[in-house]
Amino acid sequence: MRVALTEVASRDGLQNEAHPVSTEQKIELIDRVARAGIRRFEVTSFVSPRAVPALSDAEDVVRGVRDRDRLVLEALVPNLRGAERAAPLGLDAWVCFVSASETHSLANSNAPTYEAIERLRPVIGLADQLGIEAIGSIATAFGCPFEGDVPIGRVVDVAHRQADLGFRTIKLGDTIGSAHPSQVTRMLAALNQALPQVEFVLHLHDTRGMSLANVLAGLAAGGTAFESSLGGVGGCPFAPGATGNVSTEDLVHFLHLEGHETGADLAALIEAGRWLETVLGRPLPARLLHSSPVGTLVDPTTMKRAVG
Repeated sequence: MRVALTEVASRDGLQNEAHPVSTEQKIELIDRVARAGIRRFEVTSFVSPRAVPALSDAEDVVRGVRDRDRLVLEALVPNLRGAERAAPLGLDAWVCFVSASETHSLANSNAPTYEAIERLRPVIGLADQLGIEAIGSIATAFGCPFEGDVPIGRVVDVAHRQADLGFRTIKLGDTIGSAHPSQVTRMLAALNQALPQVEFVLHLHDTRGMSLANVLAGLAAGGTAFESSLGGVGGCPFAPGATGNVSTEDLVHFLHLEGHETGADLAALIEAGRWLETVLGRPLPARLLHSSPVGTLVDPTTMKRAVG
């Protein structure tokens, strides 16, 4: 089965990064992952530079991406002001997010969830005028740092309201990495039954080490689209305790072992992840940056003999 991947390192991966990353390095990150075979990117976010200063160079990053014709570029567009900034840049899709939980919505958008959804109407209207795809996104779909568990019925209702606005693709964000496999299975079953015309994309974090188990559950429930971040970097600045996304290297490795196609070159992704470690000046969470892929053989002549 072909699995669609979206790389989010230059947006979600770097939005909460304390280490400064230059515009040129962000463009290089996108280029290296693209050369490894990934074609879809959530490149940046048009949020207020005061709220997320790490992404204040959004326009320059989009303009600097190389080989635009062979890539699909998305950007997070939270409101009409962000949409007006993004409008001249020729992006393929705008991602419009809301939070499933009220408390996170107030912290992230300064509005209750359903009010935040209504605020998206002019954004979608402008996207329609420009011929740009509008993609929905639901943060804290699997759990909230302030409220705990988020009922599946609540997520279904939020997705319904987004679909009523015209979204035909909706991302489900495991913002704090609290999702577990049976929850993923039940969530997708409920959403696919309620909204069969909508494609759901899983955006998983590895805070508690369950991201690949959740990918397996998502695949079993019919999911075919996932988001990941090179090196496993990432985390929401408005969700205490949120850590990195499932890493692109580990996800591609896992999917290939399970017999799925991604179009990605694993060795090139690992090389790109090691480059990102040098940029950020620290080890990154991706397992394959510190171990070999399954099936890699060791030359026995290099092994030391046991003593005694």
